[in-house]
Parts: sequence; structure tokens; C-alpha cells
Amino acid sequence: MENWMDTFKLGFGLMRLPKNPDGSIDIPQVSQMVDRFLEAGGTYFDTAYVYDNGDSEKAIKAALVDRYPRERYTLCTKLNAWLQAHDEASAKQQFFTSLERTGAGYFDYYLLHALQRNNYKKYDEYHIWDFVKEQQAKGLIRHWGFSFHADPELLEELLNAHPEVEFVQLQLNYADWDNPGVASRRNWEICKAHGKPVTVMEPVKGGILADPIPSVKAVFDRANAGHSYAGWAVRFAASLDNILTVLSGMSNLEQMEDNLSYMRDFRPLNEAEREVIRQAQAALNADQSIPCTACHYCTEGCPMNIPIPEIFAVANRKKGSPEFRTIREYNIVTQGRGRASECVECGQCEGACPQHLPIIDLLKDCRSMEG
Repeated sequence: MENWMDTFKLGFGLMRLPKNPDGSIDIPQVSQMVDRFLEAGGTYFDTAYVYDNGDSEKAIKAALVDRYPRERYTLCTKLNAWLQAHDEASAKQQFFTSLERTGAGYFDYYLLHALQRNNYKKYDEYHIWDFVKEQQAKGLIRHWGFSFHADPELLEELLNAHPEVEFVQLQLNYADWDNPGVASRRNWEICKAHGKPVTVMEPVKGGILADPIPSVKAVFDRANAGHSYAGWAVRFAASLDNILTVLSGMSNLEQMEDNLSYMRDFRPLNEAEREVIRQAQAALNADQSIPCTACHYCTEGCPMNIPIPEIFAVANRKKGSPEFRTIREYNIVTQGRGRASECVECGQCEGACPQHLPIIDLLKDCRSMEG
């Protein structure tokens, strides 16, 4: 592998940045987080054209690009040909808009964003593969690849069709390692076989593994290793080989400090720790909670404006909660928006879900919370 593989295995994911009460990104806190990350030896920052409707890219300009020399960091962003693009011109324009928003001059890493069965042909239709290679030839991209949320068969097909791809971003975590809907292990194995380094997304599964269910907490508490629950999850991903970096979508300075505490001087899991992970996986497999990461891809374009992740979060909290509290919370999250019973079963949400959840059926189950 080339020497562009980072030795500091923690990457700063910019999808879930801290917010002010008015919903804007808290730039002073992001700046503090950037400072701590760079001081600890981190270099890799990951954003996307669609994150926070572009505010993530603007925030990293203010917190990083405008404050540090370009050689101090590497920056990755993404082009989404299906979420906020309506034709070839608008898809390609995302690249130039990202350059303007970030002010970075060029991107060290660039990704075709969130390829799935229902959208990957858009990247062919809009000639995005060739477009990205053209930008690389101009020196505006150093390394490029794609982020992926689909089955191993499609991954194999894409890597065979595009052997020039330099790296792949995969969802890898101990909860999804053998989950057939995500196929973390198999997709990782395919990338290894093709010699493509992997950047890891969702190592804590959208925060689920940072605050896991009680039975999983009990497994880690018995191990008494002094790590946070998130630490176990991030270290699991970082202990795999063929990893370029493990992205953590940190939302405050405390999460940054926690991640740095075990990644600054990273050591891979030993065999005893791997056994703890196996026990945690068994505890997770026995649970029936909805494994939604609240990425909100499902809500983009929902004709009934149903807050699907928020409804699922209430359903998960329903376990052990009094019924009146469940109904109250359900009414709060659906106020002024669609309810589970208003789903028209168009399937848009299921096609966009990176976790491949049966959202239509799950919403039917959630109707009982409407009182």
C-alpha cells in the first residue's frame, strides 16, 4: 500500500457536529475539537456535500481551513448523485460548491457518496466516475473512492468495473459484523481481496454502541477494562487490518477527549478483549430494538413528512417505560409532522436506508404508540 495510509487511526467525522440552541453549528466548540484532534496527532477530517445542508463544509472552513496551514490536515468530502442532485450538471456542481464552501483548494480524499442498489446507476448515468478522475488529473483530488451501503455482490461488481478506485468507505462495527443486512465482515473481506484500503464509518452505529442496551453494558462492565462503551466499539474497528482510518462522528469536546484517550496511543484488541466483544455481540443479537442510526436519509423525500428515526427512538425507549410516557414522547416527536399511521408505503425510505431496515413494517408496529 502507498504511504498515504494514515498511522493515526482516528478520523474526525463531521456529520454530527455540536449545535447551538438555534440549530446552527457551534463553531467555537468545533474549533476546540479541531485543536485537540490536531494536537493529538490526528489529520483526517471527513465531511460531505449533504451534511447539515452544507453547513458542515462551511463549519470546517471556519474551524480548520481558515486557521491552519493546508499541510497540517487531510480533508475528505463526498458527491451525492441521488439525494440533492436532479441531473448531471447539478451532481457535478457539488464538487465545485464543496471546494468553495471549504476553501481547501483541493481534497485529499473524495468519495462517491452512499452507493446502494437503488442509486448506484445514477453515478453511471451522470458520468461521475469519469468526472472524478478528471478532477484528480487536474490536481484537485489526491485519492478517490466511494462509500458503500449495500450487498457484497454489488461491491464486487463495482470494484471489478472500476479497478482504479483507491479506497472504500464501509460501515464496520461489532454489531453489524455478521449482520446480513449490512454485511460488514464480507464487504471488508472483499475490499482486502481487491487491495482497497477501508475507511470506517459508523463504528459506534450512530451512537447506539456508545450507549448500548443494559445487557451489553453489563458485558463490558464485567470486563472492567477502563474503556468507555464507545472505546470498545472504535477499538474493534481500528484493530482490523487494511484500515485507513476509523471515523468517529463526535458531537462535543467530551467525546473528542474520550476518543483521544484510547486512540492517541492505540493498541489493538487482545484475545481476551476479543472474547468480550463476542459476548457483547451475543447480547445484542438477543435484543429486539430497532437498530436505527438516525442518519435521516429515510426522511428526505418522505411524502408524509414522517419523522421515522424519532419514532423508532421512542419505540426503543418504550421498553421499561410507562405507557403514558411513551404516548407523550410519541406525540412530541410527531407534532406538526406525519404519524406512523399516515405512511403510504411508497418505499422511498426503505430504498434510502443504509441499514436496510423494513421501515414500512416497523412503522406499522409503531402505530400502537398513537394511543
